[in-house]
Amino acid sequence: MSQAARADLHTANALTTDLLPTYRQALDAADTFQNAAKASVTRLIAPEGRVSGALVTQEQTAAHGYAWLATYVAALRETLAWAERREAAGELGEVERLIVQIGFGEYLHQLTGGIAMSQGEAVRPQDLGVELEAVKAFEADSAVQALRREGNTNAARMRLTVLLRDGFDRLHFGAPGLDETLEMVRDQFRKLAESHAEAAHQWHLKDELIPLEVVEQLAEMGVFGLTVPEEHGGLGMGKMAMCVVTEELSRGYIGLGSLGTRSEIAAELIRLGGTEEQKAHYLPKIASGEILPTAVFTEPNTGSDLGSLRTRALRDGETYRVTGNKTWITHAARSDLMTLLVRTNPDEPGYKGLSMFLAEKPRGDDANPFPAKGMTGGEIKVLGYRGMKEYELAFDEFEVPASGLLGGEEGQGFKHLMATFESARIQTAARAVGVAQNAMELGLSYAMDRVQFGNPIADFPRVAGKIAMMAVETMMARQLTYFAAREKDSERRCDIEAGKAKLLGARVAWSNADNALQIHGGNGYAEEYKISRVLCDARILNIFEGAAEIQAQVIARGLIAGRN
Repeated sequence: MSQAARADLHTANALTTDLLPTYRQALDAADTFQNAAKASVTRLIAPEGRVSGALVTQEQTAAHGYAWLATYVAALRETLAWAERREAAGELGEVERLIVQIGFGEYLHQLTGGIAMSQGEAVRPQDLGVELEAVKAFEADSAVQALRREGNTNAARMRLTVLLRDGFDRLHFGAPGLDETLEMVRDQFRKLAESHAEAAHQWHLKDELIPLEVVEQLAEMGVFGLTVPEEHGGLGMGKMAMCVVTEELSRGYIGLGSLGTRSEIAAELIRLGGTEEQKAHYLPKIASGEILPTAVFTEPNTGSDLGSLRTRALRDGETYRVTGNKTWITHAARSDLMTLLVRTNPDEPGYKGLSMFLAEKPRGDDANPFPAKGMTGGEIKVLGYRGMKEYELAFDEFEVPASGLLGGEEGQGFKHLMATFESARIQTAARAVGVAQNAMELGLSYAMDRVQFGNPIADFPRVAGKIAMMAVETMMARQLTYFAAREKDSERRCDIEAGKAKLLGARVAWSNADNALQIHGGNGYAEEYKISRVLCDARILNIFEGAAEIQAQVIARGLIAGRN
């Protein structure tokens, strides 16, 4: 590494183009280190060549730690790829260069110094069984050494924060790397979300449903039919467009970004697994917003263990009668269609006896939230994520026509559901990026305005450092999410990529919200300040659509099994 390049790093000036090969060298070293970690974890959980479920449980820290390590390396890879594309497009400005510099400096440190899986859990190489020689070889690489020493410095963080402050009015926090069409989409939905930002905080404080006129506005803009094929009344856009729209809506309020989640899941279920009649009937109505769907999968005491579902559907002629209980059902009262996962064959254990139904129901209201015969429900009061409300449901011989069986075949429910997980987790990762961006902007805005000891608190290094890291990690999570979306749009399997995006994005959303609230000080703890709501909203992202522990489990098993 040249002395001139070292000087650029040390002084936190705009990085020169010839430093990009340094990042490439460091990434190669990280790849080699990941391979060493994979070999170690493989010996722990797949000693005979196949992943052992019992050993995964026994060695859960090592398995999940490896998933986090692989997620970090993937984030570095996609951040560098983003920088290289921006360089080729002439858009690699000082903000973008500092994001890469700080991100590499920090994540390269954490690969051996300890990756935070949660607030109180840090995983280190010895936890994965990595040999000391592999750790030393990684840390001895010249590019790794330089970036660890001179990448994430106080000078770099201070400089980045100055640039973020200068670009605040233009909302310039780093070029995301979108084409002209997606930039237009981004701008359109950013303006929409901002128009509801003040009202959204009141919806949260009053614990109210998002008004129907707002839902109708989103429907008119095509939110519910973004990825529905044009021949079925949708816009036929890809998952990248879904990410951009979801991120911008969630930046305004997570509830706005989440309104499209159930439509995305329902449309994907029907598009991939429905009969031609089901596609023709439901997809246009979902795309237009005429039908608001909800996902009815989870049951009390089962969580992610879907193979233990007990809600039954017994066939009686041309009708199925459903009996059982469901919980954590979002937007249940105001929905018109349930994608309902139940057990149709009690003699088939685990996943094999499950079937998916398209179960229509009348839309409820405040006076009578569940007017359907054979169905009752009650609201679950929650800390955040309030705009659609959460419910417990009980079914007592609730009737579903046999024509509502997805695909017309029993026993395919789990297969149908698995086919949607990639899209659902990519969409959730995009929600997390939007929440993270919102938290960062709220923290930065407050730090610019709040004066203490004669200076804006953004001048103080620890405040500036928090803001800089929020911007850096948000961009890294964004690029990981965009990569997963591009893989999905290319029709490549991307369950691991989607899991990584969701895993990192959810943690970044929470850490950004926590740090932004800290910047607000006591005011951040007051309900009148939006960051108090954002903190509550951010917390759910590590839980729904697969808790962080489940994401890590899926990633680890997939990688060790050789799927990526």
